Amino acid sequence: MNREDWWPGTWLAKLNCAIDGVIWAAKTQRHMRYHFTAAIAVLLVALFFQVSIVELILLSLAATLVLFAELVNTALEVVVDLVSPEYHPLARRAKDVAAGAVLVSSCGAIVIGYLALSRYISPPPGERSPGVGQLPVELAVISILVIIILVVLLKARLGKGSPLHGGMPSGHSAVAFSIATSIALSTAGPLFSILAVVMAAMVSHSRLLLGIHSCMEVVAGALLGVGTTLLLFMFFG
Repeated sequence: MNREDWWPGTWLAKLNCAIDGVIWAAKTQRHMRYHFTAAIAVLLVALFFQVSIVELILLSLAATLVLFAELVNTALEVVVDLVSPEYHPLARRAKDVAAGAVLVSSCGAIVIGYLALSRYISPPPGERSPGVGQLPVELAVISILVIIILVVLLKARLGKGSPLHGGMPSGHSAVAFSIATSIALSTAGPLFSILAVVMAAMVSHSRLLLGIHSCMEVVAGALLGVGTTLLLFMFFG
């Protein structure tokens, strides 16, 4: 097989390969699914306690660091298995070190999470803990992040299609309708809300016209985007 037969030529093809790697890792690695679930939990906790933008950035970076370390660990394990299918002490050592990187990043994430959330979980005497509620912009951004993670987990679970071409559900529809729902629930006004819904419908329709998704996949993505965003706004807005 020539290099041109499998090497992605365009930027979109390279992006598709990158997302495919994330989905494959989530599908095959149990700990990767645990980390994605923990990332969603952290985002929901951040919404509940109304963390500041700096604290939200720190929590996001901590979650990203753990996911990055797990991806690198998975990639290294695959390479080691390819190079050394038989048992070798150095192969085991390489896997142990890679697993240690995940452990170190996880410990660091726990420390960052504690420092960012400690004053909300156990506030000093006389200081009232913030109540439930969040700015619409921050809530909209977190809604999109939660939906993207859910789409990755669902595609990894169902195993249909490729990251940017098919699969259940449609990630484009989910994100588009999440944005439209956030705009409709904000103070943007009815005109902007209608335009946002129309734009989301056009994005979803384009996936049908291009033959990338089926009608059921597009509808499932739209329902995921609307339903998840509504729930987050209902509980944390």
